[in-house]
Amino acid sequence: MIGPSSSISKILLTLLILLIFFYIYLDVHLYLRIQNYPIERSLHANSSFSLALPSATTLTTAVVNYSDVTWVNCHINPLCDVTVKALMLDHTNHYLFAPLAVLFDDLVGFSRHDVITPNMISFFHVFVAIISGRMIASDSLSFRRFGVVLFQVRTFLDDLDGHVARAKRHIRGERSEIGTMGYYVDGICDGLGCIALMIGVFVFLRNNPPRRGYTQLQSIIPVNDSKSSESGVIYKVKVTTKKVMRKVGYFTAALLLSSTAWNRYIAYYQDILEKNDVTPAQFARQNYVMKSAWFFIVAWFWRIVNVHALLHLLLLSIFCDKLWDFLKAMQYSCFVFLLIVICGTELHLWEAQKFIFKTLVSGG
Repeated sequence: MIGPSSSISKILLTLLILLIFFYIYLDVHLYLRIQNYPIERSLHANSSFSLALPSATTLTTAVVNYSDVTWVNCHINPLCDVTVKALMLDHTNHYLFAPLAVLFDDLVGFSRHDVITPNMISFFHVFVAIISGRMIASDSLSFRRFGVVLFQVRTFLDDLDGHVARAKRHIRGERSEIGTMGYYVDGICDGLGCIALMIGVFVFLRNNPPRRGYTQLQSIIPVNDSKSSESGVIYKVKVTTKKVMRKVGYFTAALLLSSTAWNRYIAYYQDILEKNDVTPAQFARQNYVMKSAWFFIVAWFWRIVNVHALLHLLLLSIFCDKLWDFLKAMQYSCFVFLLIVICGTELHLWEAQKFIFKTLVSGG
């Protein structure tokens, strides 16, 4: 059960199922939007220069843009601006937190003023993560659940700092500005937030070692153990601190592998699919790859295995009080799945780069 009341559990489970169907619904519409409408390649909404590339309107006549047919304003519509990072971003950040960040910024106006900078928001969500990690380390399930909600607030703030940074530079859509100071500050702050969360997870499991599935000895003398919910029971085996550290360490390593690979592939795909100084033939091939089903499949798998998606699953297990079971299930399977996705991405990336650039050089 998710909560003490079966009715609450059913409500939360229903909401979770509806959320999954909502994500699937938007994924289908995202794919149809990519296939049926032009992909805007101008990253700067108010740029003072024009790219020396054939625009969508020059390639065909009477082009219908997605913004002309959607009933949701493109200002908050996550399907309008199709970028590499948007396609590889996890569902919750792309479909929920990103539009909420736009609405929140419209309300408070961070991007319109210089009082609050994106780096200040990044530093602030580190403190939110530390408070969240402290609450997740608590023995109280209610405190741990509040810590989960607080960490999701941190995730929203992480989306907000990115939106404010792009809005100040008049950049539309999700994009990693690799090499900028903000990029490194945001990455460091995200890492510190994850460390705070994993420390909280370790402290909780160390103080509350799981006992499920271990052999019990018949008790002759009643045992009064404040940490045991059953008086008079002596457990033959307990999960040691070393085992807890191993499980937490495996998942932390999986987060590190996922984050490193995910950011690497965003950088590479941005370089080959969103590069502006290309020939018209290369531009057409960039669009062909962006619209291909294979690229959508590769990007979709990164949606469910990137570091943000794994953190959402971890937080869900904490909220449902299934943390130890989740860590056991992910100990090896997470690495196997990640390695499969990485190998598939490497093959696709190599083929895409060869198709767009090397083939043309050789006379294709």
